[in-house]
Amino acid sequence: MKYSIKAGAADKINSECAIVFVWAKGILSDEATLLDASTNKAISNVVATGDFSGELAETMLLHQLQGLSAKRVLLVGAGLETKFDAKSAIKAIRAAYQVTQKLAATSLHFAIASVTVTDRDSNWLTARVAEEGESSYYRYTATKSKNPKAPATKTVSVSPINGGRRKSLDSALKRGFAIGKAINVAKELGNLPANVCTPTYLAEQAKQLGEKNKSITTQILGEKQMLRLGMGSLLSVSAGSAEEAKFIIMQYKGAKSDSRPYAIVGKGVTFDTGGISLKAGNGMDEMKYDMCGAASVIATMGCVAELKLPINVVGIVGAVENMPGSKATKPGDIVTSMSGLTIEILNTDAEGRLVLCDALTYTERFNPRSVIDIATLTGAAVATFGSHVSALLSNDDDLANEIINCGTDCVDPAWQLPMWDEYQPLLNSNFADIANIGGPRAGTITAACFLSRFTEKFAWAHLDIAGSAWISGQAKGSTGRPVPLLVEYLNNQKA
Repeated sequence: MKYSIKAGAADKINSECAIVFVWAKGILSDEATLLDASTNKAISNVVATGDFSGELAETMLLHQLQGLSAKRVLLVGAGLETKFDAKSAIKAIRAAYQVTQKLAATSLHFAIASVTVTDRDSNWLTARVAEEGESSYYRYTATKSKNPKAPATKTVSVSPINGGRRKSLDSALKRGFAIGKAINVAKELGNLPANVCTPTYLAEQAKQLGEKNKSITTQILGEKQMLRLGMGSLLSVSAGSAEEAKFIIMQYKGAKSDSRPYAIVGKGVTFDTGGISLKAGNGMDEMKYDMCGAASVIATMGCVAELKLPINVVGIVGAVENMPGSKATKPGDIVTSMSGLTIEILNTDAEGRLVLCDALTYTERFNPRSVIDIATLTGAAVATFGSHVSALLSNDDDLANEIINCGTDCVDPAWQLPMWDEYQPLLNSNFADIANIGGPRAGTITAACFLSRFTEKFAWAHLDIAGSAWISGQAKGSTGRPVPLLVEYLNNQKA
């Protein structure tokens, strides 16, 4: 869709659907009050009947009101004006899009100039209209013989919100649009079946990203090249699969060549059977989502290029398929990582960390300012946080605090777990330098403790998105997280 700032009185703006907010107890926003006056109290009369109260995310569509340029008016409940914070704003905007995507309206106008978000500024609200629009209108069609009817909406305009400058509001719309598109890229990669989205497919997507953006250079390493580099840990995961592993390096240049980059590293297990430590069959279809960390890295790199951030960024993806087979790694096998540390593989279903450790070691060569890895790593993270929060662990408290603050700002939250030295002995092995699991307890923490052995040379944070990356059940699908968090963090950095 196309997004624009459109000034003018709400009752005079041409659109096929004007969207106005109504506060709790039927209190009309300034824009709703103007429309009410122009329509002989059509809105206040509806409120007076009790059919619409202004409860948060409540909606009502009104047709063919006389005195307006808009063909329809969508009332959206915004709750108490004094408590209209960022989370409330998102709920209200999403509620609006849930209605409009079912309409034949090709143009929408958010008449929200007077709306104030208690904990955000006008730029944030403007950007969020575009971000939520793109994300809400996402449709998966890639493997369907009959595509669902596409939403009719082509253009969305927003009133210039009070206190905002036109230039900054235009920039905010562009930023929100770019983030929304990136979320959808991550959703699409996650939702594709594993027989389509293979390691080779991910590598091709990264190549295309480099072809579309002159600021991005993409390099793909095959298994022979990884073997020469000593990536015995990563290659142990792909050993049982007919699909060749791919190691993807994307470099974005937005600053001088000698400016140290920021690095994001994604787990790209395109399907995870558990290997010889085979998973239960129930719900195994969702293991196509085990590459959502990789999807978020690829999507974020595209967004960084579109926003032309004035920094250098390196995106790394280790893409593999974890399958049982005659050549598959067995429990008890010992492999040598790129760092030289030997690893006793006690459980082949703890494979993500085996991919990431070699990817993290490879990242050292870029002398990064910071490194964030993103992975659907542990079921323990789901048990701890459910689907709402990404687990965060780090060897640098300043970096962790910055990520937490960024997550709060963009409403893509992460929360820190401890990674104390007391947990490290759980990874002791009698036969290797380290075991790949630490026992039945504190699984998310011991997984991060494992990765920390390979991150001693840089500031590092680990995001376990096993709970936040996709939704199970009838509404199954990728969420596109934590793309907003990653973009927010990178947008705040300097060269």
